[in-house]
Amino acid sequence: MREARLLERIRLREKNPHRRENEDTGRVIDSVLDHLTRILNTRRGNVPIADDYGIPDYTEFAQNFPDSLRDLERAIEQTIIHYEPRLKAVRVRFVHQDNDGFSVGFEISAKLASNTSVLFQSQLDTDGKIRIKR
Repeated sequence: MREARLLERIRLREKNPHRRENEDTGRVIDSVLDHLTRILNTRRGNVPIADDYGIPDYTEFAQNFPDSLRDLERAIEQTIIHYEPRLKAVRVRFVHQDNDGFSVGFEISAKLASNTSVLFQSQLDTDGKIRIKR
């Protein structure tokens, strides 16, 4: 049941204490996607668990845009490495988007513990929200 985070596993165990199953890669990816969405939409300093949970405020990067894209890539990558232990070999890369000059896209590639490669597309919109999809 490693495909779920701890609190998800506790909830599942409470609902069905006798349930045993093999790891479902699709469920792992969905759980990671949900957690990445939470992490990347949290600003550093806004949660009591850790001062460095989340990513820096985007306005810090907007002042030097587009020169600050590499810094934003690095901040996202380091946050994922630190707070999503189910992913390894994490790489974040800016993706140029011709159709929309008001949002910034990133590609997040990584491997699961099972060595399955995953690729997520993320988009930072003008409202400051990151949307992530497979």
